[in-house]
Amino acid sequence: MNHYQVIVVGGGQAGLSASYCLKKENINHLVLDRGEIGDSWGKRRWDSFCLVTPNWQCRLPGFDYDGNDPKGFMVKDEIVDYVKRYAESFNPPIKGNVEVHKVYKKGTNSVFNVDTSIGNFTADKVIIATGAYHIPNILPMSKGFDDSITQIHSADYKNPEQFSEGATLVVGSGQSGAQIAEDLHIAGKKVYLSVGTAPRAPRTYRGKDAVEWLEDMGYYDQPIEMHPDPEEARHKTNHYLTGRDGGRDIDLRKLASEGVQLRGQIGPVENGSISFNNDLKENLDAADATYERIQNNIDKYIEINNIEAPEPTRYEAMWEPNIDNEAPIDYKAEGIKSVIWCTGFKVDFKWVDFPKVYDQRGYPTYKRGVTEESGLYFIGLPWLHTWGSGRFSHVAQDAEYISNHIVSAFNDEIVETCLTKK
Repeated sequence: MNHYQVIVVGGGQAGLSASYCLKKENINHLVLDRGEIGDSWGKRRWDSFCLVTPNWQCRLPGFDYDGNDPKGFMVKDEIVDYVKRYAESFNPPIKGNVEVHKVYKKGTNSVFNVDTSIGNFTADKVIIATGAYHIPNILPMSKGFDDSITQIHSADYKNPEQFSEGATLVVGSGQSGAQIAEDLHIAGKKVYLSVGTAPRAPRTYRGKDAVEWLEDMGYYDQPIEMHPDPEEARHKTNHYLTGRDGGRDIDLRKLASEGVQLRGQIGPVENGSISFNNDLKENLDAADATYERIQNNIDKYIEINNIEAPEPTRYEAMWEPNIDNEAPIDYKAEGIKSVIWCTGFKVDFKWVDFPKVYDQRGYPTYKRGVTEESGLYFIGLPWLHTWGSGRFSHVAQDAEYISNHIVSAFNDEIVETCLTKK
């Protein structure tokens, strides 16, 4: 069979969620994935990786978390198992190890063409569920390091044993950078961390995980239209914290007091020297300000709703940068042998050949995943509709909305055909 009502490109949790909803509506569809179910979690994460949101927030459509640790944080293998068991629960029509080369329409034809490594398919509708993390983003100054330095992106980091000797420079302090720096530090490695503008969040506050407070306060249901800066919301770095060892804050100042060498954002790398911006204090203070703002919002919610909770506490900085943290680094003299670029990803949707649906950054434009190209949808992207979009917690809402939109579109087409025949 080569033609389907719907083809879903991507078999991660977003694509599977879409498939679940389509199957429930008896929509004839096919899911195409470049790997096997669970691969993105099992093969593209480091060994100590775990969720930063509690297990109870894992609620794919028809498959809420069913383990015995709802307030814990699944580690990598458990996440893979959860996704695989989800697929087994409804048996999606999926073909794995398939590369999709191009999605397009011919001329004025309304049918989509999907060219793949196993042949060509057509569909009335297409859902793109490949996420937003496509091309590892390694900064141009990487070319300033000589060949003696091992350089990898966070997507290829597995564990500290990858680096047998010497110190490691971690560039970027978002979720990946902060967690990888901590992972190396715990293993006894000497670590330099180039700190960016990522915000931080408390793990627990006033008796509950902060995620639970934010859920109660409706933050995850906040639609993109209500965000103060909707144009930038989808591109901002996530807050850093961890679910490791039962969950805790990541405090870069604490890591510094334990020997991790903090610097500002990385600058030019020339003649064996790494320069850094003099913005370390600014970045640390801004991250702490976000941390405190989250606490203040929780305090207000508790007060307004007259909720019984432990008394509020406030973070006290245990370390401050000095002039030494602004100095360039002679990376050979400091024994730096490796660099891990935790600098995010670039999107690559060129293979979805509908130029009018993209903005100047090449990012798709849509309303709740529905694009201006009739029959073309996106799912699994940050802030697709709400702050929870793209996460285990809210992808079900997005999948159900898109599925309902597709059902409605098919019904409208049937009515139009009947009227035309009359």
